Amino acid sequence: MTQADALKDVLPRLVVYYQTHHDKSDKPISILPLLQPGISVSHVILAAIHINEDPNAITLNDHAPDHQRNSTLWSELSTLQACEVKVMGMLGGAAKGSYARLDGSDKQFEQYYVPLRDFVRQRNFDGLDLCVEEKMSLSGILRLIDRLKSDFGQDFIISLAPVAAAMLDPTKNLSGFSYMDLESARGSDIAWYNMQFYCGWGDISNTYMYDFMVQMGWNPEKLVVGMVTNPETET
Repeated sequence: MTQADALKDVLPRLVVYYQTHHDKSDKPISILPLLQPGISVSHVILAAIHINEDPNAITLNDHAPDHQRNSTLWSELSTLQACEVKVMGMLGGAAKGSYARLDGSDKQFEQYYVPLRDFVRQRNFDGLDLCVEEKMSLSGILRLIDRLKSDFGQDFIISLAPVAAAMLDPTKNLSGFSYMDLESARGSDIAWYNMQFYCGWGDISNTYMYDFMVQMGWNPEKLVVGMVTNPETET
């Protein structure tokens, strides 16, 4: 069974990124309100995981994942999973370096990948969202996907988070590789794409871009429209 086949039972998806974990007074921001009746969240993606120069110094945003400030966060994410919400981690994002470290020689890849694998196991993530906002080779992202599937099995969810324009034009891209080529090579291992329709990379005031993606051959079941929900954030 392919990744896409295994996930048909959770369509439609409502995916929420959870990156701001504390308010300005450093008080934890609870994720549990998403469990209220009438909010049908299917996946929560915890952001952002960073691989640093020291392979054993992975951080969640600016702190170690096991820092005391994250104790409420981990407890609440376990509650979400107990309520059948899938919890994933987001690797990368705007802070560069994680993918460059995973895109070197086989020896360097092992050096940086193994601590990431162990962290994913420790925290019992249901999957990883690969947000590649720096140059990475196609062979490098394929190696990472293959290794994740080998280590965690076919039920482990892998999504990617390209800017929306990259789904139409490989040159309008932050990741370095072509998402068309990636889908051709490993589409059966990729559950869906969390497309960034914001910050100038897409327009969701109408459906033209989305419709064009489908006309180009993209499977609509794998296209998740990403929007900014914080009014203080630039759109």
